Amino acid sequence: QVMLVESGGGSVQDGGSLRLSCAASGVTYSLSCMGWFRQAPGKERERVAIIYGGDGSTYYTDSVRGRFTVSQGDVQNTVYLQMNTLKPEDTAMYYCAADHSYADALSTCRFSSFGQGTQVTVSS
Repeated sequence: QVMLVESGGGSVQDGGSLRLSCAASGVTYSLSCMGWFRQAPGKERERVAIIYGGDGSTYYTDSVRGRFTVSQGDVQNTVYLQMNTLKPEDTAMYYCAADHSYADALSTCRFSSFGQGTQVTVSS
């Protein structure tokens, strides 16, 4: 069973930066897809950024494109989210996610494992 552990959340002011980290355990192969989702109070969970391990291709939701960067770590099954120019509307619980089935492209990533989440709070 894949276990995902996030770290790096916190509180920053409008315009600040944070870097989230996630490490997966309980898996002996490279995960096809890893990424980040978020959920704000009263809102549905949304996909923020994902990366496909096969070719490094990435996806970003429109509201974070150009401000956030998702990347794979040098250690197998680690993923990061560099968040710059943070805005109050980025405030949410951020969840690391992984697809532990085989995916042959970014478009076929299906996320079935999620971490416990790390809180990001941006104040104005």
